Parts: sequence; C-alpha cells; structure tokens
Amino acid sequence: MHITSLSASPSERSRSAWLTQFAMTRLEGRHGRHDDVLVRDLPAEALLAADVQHPAIAAAVQAVEAAELVIVSTPIYKAAYSGLLKVFLDLLPPDALRGKLVLPLATGGSPAHFLALDYALKPVLSALGARHVLDGVFATDAQLRRHEAGGYVPEPDLIARLDRALAPIANRMRATQEEAALC
Repeated sequence: MHITSLSASPSERSRSAWLTQFAMTRLEGRHGRHDDVLVRDLPAEALLAADVQHPAIAAAVQAVEAAELVIVSTPIYKAAYSGLLKVFLDLLPPDALRGKLVLPLATGGSPAHFLALDYALKPVLSALGARHVLDGVFATDAQLRRHEAGGYVPEPDLIARLDRALAPIANRMRATQEEAALC
C-alpha cells in the first residue's frame, strides 16, 4: 500500500507531525511505499502563489495523487485546521482524494476543539473527492506529553483510539498480503 502523510504544522517540534509518525509506526511492516510531505518545508513563495509547476510543489501533489492512503495531520488553531494545510489543499486537483482512504489526525490545546475535524477538515476533504474518510483522531496536549529525550509520550487512550482508526487499514493490508501469498 502506498501511503502519503501530509503534515501541516508550522512547528518543527509538532505534536501533529509526531502523531503522524507514530501512526506510521503502528502500520510498520504492513505497507510498501511511504511519502512524507512536510508542508512547512515547501517553498513559501510557490505555495502562496499556487505555483503547481514548481518542482517541490509538483512532487508533493504527485505524492498525494499516487497514494492509496493519505494521512492528513494538522494542529487546530481557533477551531480550524492550520492555514498551512489550507494553502496546500487549495493546490490539489478537485478529485485528488477520490478513491483513497483518508485518515485525519489533529492536535490541539484543549478538547474544546475536537469537533474541528468533523466541522472544518472533513468537508474540505470531501470537496477533494474523499469518500472513504476514516475516523479522525484528535489529541490534546495533555494526551501527548513531551518526553525529556525528545518526542512525546502518548496516553493509553490515545493509542487505543489511533489503533481503532487504523484497524480498517490494517485489515485491508492483511487481506492484500494474504491474496499475494496465495498467488
């Protein structure tokens, strides 16, 4: 399975980017190709000018189009996904997510913002053709405590919710591997 993770936090020490990588470790050994798109590393001028011909932007868009699973992660600011994510999603073709599994992940300072996945992000993903949006996972800062050696420590409840969200992916991958073994 080809997976593209799309991380839209402006911060280098981002909880949402860490959560994306943690989700990938939960799928480890079950997928083929994996592309990471860190939107903050894309050229700002090309992003803001919607220059889809710029090589870095074109490669990021191609990674999304080629994926079977797109993991979209964002911090939540003022009850909405990041502006960085909005700028990138605006560059995608209208049906860029059609036929793909999409897993939305978000982090925020308080549980008051967990509905931002349903009311802000999912409608945009649907507008891009996503019809197979998996259960989103929202994590508060308290559920992802900083670790003294770097990174974060997820609460057990968060791990359980992430594993439930990933279950359809794991099941699909397992079935694909079993089919391949029979051939």
